[in-house]
Amino acid sequence: MLTWNLRRRPGRTLGLVLLLILSFLVLRRLNWSTRLPLWLQPQRLGLRTKGPNFMLEDSTFQIFGGSVHYFRVPKEYWRDRLLKMKACGLNTLTTYVPWNLHEPERGKFDFSGNLDLVAFIQQAAKIGLWVILRPGPYICSEIDLGGLPSWLLQDPNMKLRTTYHGFTKAVDLYFDHLMSKVVPLQYKHGGPIIAVQVENEYGSYNKDRAYMPYIKKALEDRGIIEMLLTSDNKDGLQNGVVSGVLATINLQSQQELKALNSILLSIQGIQPKMVMEYWTGWFDSWGGPHNILDSSEVFQTVSAIIKAGSSINLYMFHGGTNFGFINGAMHFNDYKADVTSYDYDAVLTEAGDYTAKYTKLRDLFGTFSGIPLPPPPELTLKMTYEPMRPSFYISLWDALLYLEEPIESELPINMENLPVNNGNGQAFGYILYETTIFSSGVLSGNVRDRGQVFLNRIFIGFLDYKTTAITIPLTQGYTTLRILVENRGRVNYGNNIDTQRKGLIGNLYLDNDPLKKFRIYSLDMTKQFFQRLDVDKWSFIPKEPTFPAFFLGALSVGIYPSDTFLKLEGWTKGVVFVNDHNLGRYWNIGPQETLYLPGVWLDKGLNKVIIFEETMAGSVVQSTDTPYLGRNQYVN
Repeated sequence: MLTWNLRRRPGRTLGLVLLLILSFLVLRRLNWSTRLPLWLQPQRLGLRTKGPNFMLEDSTFQIFGGSVHYFRVPKEYWRDRLLKMKACGLNTLTTYVPWNLHEPERGKFDFSGNLDLVAFIQQAAKIGLWVILRPGPYICSEIDLGGLPSWLLQDPNMKLRTTYHGFTKAVDLYFDHLMSKVVPLQYKHGGPIIAVQVENEYGSYNKDRAYMPYIKKALEDRGIIEMLLTSDNKDGLQNGVVSGVLATINLQSQQELKALNSILLSIQGIQPKMVMEYWTGWFDSWGGPHNILDSSEVFQTVSAIIKAGSSINLYMFHGGTNFGFINGAMHFNDYKADVTSYDYDAVLTEAGDYTAKYTKLRDLFGTFSGIPLPPPPELTLKMTYEPMRPSFYISLWDALLYLEEPIESELPINMENLPVNNGNGQAFGYILYETTIFSSGVLSGNVRDRGQVFLNRIFIGFLDYKTTAITIPLTQGYTTLRILVENRGRVNYGNNIDTQRKGLIGNLYLDNDPLKKFRIYSLDMTKQFFQRLDVDKWSFIPKEPTFPAFFLGALSVGIYPSDTFLKLEGWTKGVVFVNDHNLGRYWNIGPQETLYLPGVWLDKGLNKVIIFEETMAGSVVQSTDTPYLGRNQYVN
């Protein structure tokens, strides 16, 4: 039997000792934090500050972050986008959490499918990315009402983003549910979340000094133990600071960097500096230009931020898409709704393709990596399919016969207060008001956001923010007055978020007399909505269709379904649905000219396409392998 007798083998003992010493020295020189999976690394101290530096465990740590919003990217593509982030040299993912999507009805939560936040965070961990979570409850993010649920506005006295009891009661219930999911994913519990943001840009809102301490306590009381951060732009930094929370800044230019860093120093002394949002581009609004930011300027500003010793988060690294009706809006002088694409002129395009910004920033971040960066993943395949010619049609007026019974009301009811969706009102889409009139006159009222006015089935004009009155022509006998109102997106930033109710707001007047006895149809255009329009309800398209109308066709796809972009030349304004997925709005005023259709939402063979068109239809729907966002197209 072989036995070890170290006393008889002094040479072997010395060799073992030397081997142990050599192994220790090699291990010290290797950065195992980049080689071991996150869940195998020793995690005790968490992210903390030490003078001007962040520390992660015993090492200085510079955050190189990028924003990707899981709710704007098909779940099947999460891994691809995060691998591209890792290959760019970034070490941290940041994401918002949209309350309005996770709690569509009061007390009814949805964290499934494309809203599976836990799976998204776990995917980041597997790829080797840390996570900074931005749970709101308000997130801005160019999303409807800044991510706040529209059912909050059922309360006529609601004061959003304050300690008003009706608001905090709802926040408490939401945070109870949300934090139970994310607390186990914190760094000190073995997960990837190294920091959590307290609300978002509250300094520029600043209506209640007790509100931010309340949110901080709400997070801590529910088990958040990682570093807390605030995030403010130049308009709110002075007012956004919270005791015990590290302040960070949002900006786009080097001039802002110098000014805001000076303010930070005066506010919180020598602390780590971080640009929580370096805006790599900007969002677009319907009727405006496609915003771009030159890749050389991005490279120079990011270089300057890092050279100043600051950590950075690229907002956005990958923007994605405002699928469905989730886009937000701005309303300062004029109301401007955001387009469907959230391309943002970001580091990756809307479809996840590389840009000149990606190439330049990868070279930059690669110099700080210490090890070779992983190779960038291959691009997802893009395809141009044969044009799709709709075959069937049903006008909105005929479709009403098959929808749920209208709501009878003496006076108009705004969208949020409709008695639908288990008492939670209607969040998105369109709403139709009908009443009977007996004479001509001037029709006036507050329509939010855009109302098409019809006498019976004849279109006579629009009511919106700028046009608050139109003339009703001479009528004979009883006439059905119809107003089809589109919620184009609730404001997501500014001081007027409390007033974002949609539909008809208050009375509708004819010659200053309030109209009464309304029939109101909720047209939310969900999957359940279209299930009422069975195949036998559709007819062949007539030579002169009556609008608004729904059109039905089939897109033929080969054995390898791939990403594409739908181009609706000849169509005017509406919404496209493919295999029950709402791709979002189109409008010929631009700048967006194509709708992104992910290949993972397509099937081999025939794919159902429904188009809701408001005013004029084209003959076909084309597809292309290249997106168009107006005059300024992608330059990779």
